[in-house]
Amino acid sequence: MNGRLQELYSFLESNELDAMVITQPKHIYYLTGFLNDPHERFMGLVLRKGEEPFLVVPLLDLERAQQGSSVTAIFAVSDTEDPYALLQEKLQAVSRLGLEEEHLNVIRYRAMMAALNAIESVDVTKPLHAMRTRKSPEEIVVMKRAIHLIEQALAAGVSHAKPGMSEIELVAELEYQMKKLGADSPAFNTIVLSGEKTSQPHGIPGSRQLQTGEFLLIDAGVLVDGYHSDITRTFAVGDIDEKLADQYDSVLQANLAAIASTRPSCTFASVDQAARSVIAERGYGEHFITRVGHGLGLELHEYPSVHGDNQDKVYEGLVFTIEPGIYIPQHAGVRIEDNVWVTKDGVEVLTSFPKELTIIGR
Repeated sequence: MNGRLQELYSFLESNELDAMVITQPKHIYYLTGFLNDPHERFMGLVLRKGEEPFLVVPLLDLERAQQGSSVTAIFAVSDTEDPYALLQEKLQAVSRLGLEEEHLNVIRYRAMMAALNAIESVDVTKPLHAMRTRKSPEEIVVMKRAIHLIEQALAAGVSHAKPGMSEIELVAELEYQMKKLGADSPAFNTIVLSGEKTSQPHGIPGSRQLQTGEFLLIDAGVLVDGYHSDITRTFAVGDIDEKLADQYDSVLQANLAAIASTRPSCTFASVDQAARSVIAERGYGEHFITRVGHGLGLELHEYPSVHGDNQDKVYEGLVFTIEPGIYIPQHAGVRIEDNVWVTKDGVEVLTSFPKELTIIGR
């Protein structure tokens, strides 16, 4: 049994749970190595005190589960069978049941509790999230692949960008490059914004065409073997004026200051403040309207939330983004986003795409 499962069994014992049912597909992958989206069908990893774990999967996914799961006891449920009846058969005398309450909808929660005659449920989301925050070297290898792939796709896509090209055309080019290079999928809806639309942190790409003398902002990532990458770069389309150049340099210096400030035992608030103070000193404080970053891994946004009120301490093994920005409404926005891994001495910046102002489309 792997160490992650052993840690969950320890939680089960210390919290006097009779059984635990894990239903979040990302967590089943994290614990067993089986990556699957069951869609509307039931899938669950079951841990019973004093017994080996078993996996319940849709029948149509059985062969893949047998090939990919480290848990060898696997039971398949067809579309005409009731998965809760199977749980009732396999689990008896359950009083305290561990569930991922954050993941279950009300219907499934009630069905699970009723089938097992459970008296009490205990939420097991927190220990799972805590385990996932400390990325193993093996996980970092996968994340580096995801980061390298999006950086390749970004370089290839930007090489096609020029005045007259629409935002949505560039989205199509970038996502084509992602798949061509081997990504499982985009990590999220790719953001390509130009001109005054760059002031919208999560704007929606459309038919607006790139024009000389303005910014082009690209926020993109890919999914590789269950793990996400997330990078933002802002480019100049042709030559830009001094005000835009100063806005860009302010964000760049804030990005570098936040990275330099990050080390174990500092607070997330201090990382945010390192970036925010630079931007405030440059006269753009009111236009830094976002947090400085978020955790990254099996989910695009996971713990921690890196903002000025988070007094939690940074610790070794975390992966999160550092992405300060200046967003001036109806004018221009700049964001520079890196992915960092906290080491015992500081951080390793996993992203390597150039951050110096790059001029395209000349």
